[in-house]
Amino acid sequence: MILKEAEKQEIKKLQQQEQTCVQKYEKYSQDAKDPVLKELFLTIKKDEEKHYQTLEQILTGIVPSCDCNDSKGKNYKPIATYNQLDNSEDKKSDNFLATDSIGTEKMVSSGYNSGVFAIANSDIRKVLADIQIEEQNHADMIYKYRVANGMVEAS
Repeated sequence: MILKEAEKQEIKKLQQQEQTCVQKYEKYSQDAKDPVLKELFLTIKKDEEKHYQTLEQILTGIVPSCDCNDSKGKNYKPIATYNQLDNSEDKKSDNFLATDSIGTEKMVSSGYNSGVFAIANSDIRKVLADIQIEEQNHADMIYKYRVANGMVEAS
């Protein structure tokens, strides 16, 4: 499989976003006060590293298979550390990290939404669509963490 130059550039752009996510989640895992949030950030960081490697495979001509499974976000049930009335600095700090991370996931998911249409190969598009679903799952997991910890009301 040979990618056109524009397709390579699109994959590299997505890969750069993934690298930024890896760095961000590493930092946020260190900054988080709540061990549950630290673990969530490390879990997402591993997923982002996997996404980066998947894109690297595509750049080298290998189209990896995808599981197209969205159960990770759907089945995530975080344990609450904070309660609704807690107004501690730790909770405020963790809420900031979680809220910012949701914004990051929305931005990255959006990148895949447009990037998928820049690729001619349908197997690669399927892989990119799968990664987009995983990015959406990350946002869902972080949102569930925020709800469980009284940082936002459930909708």
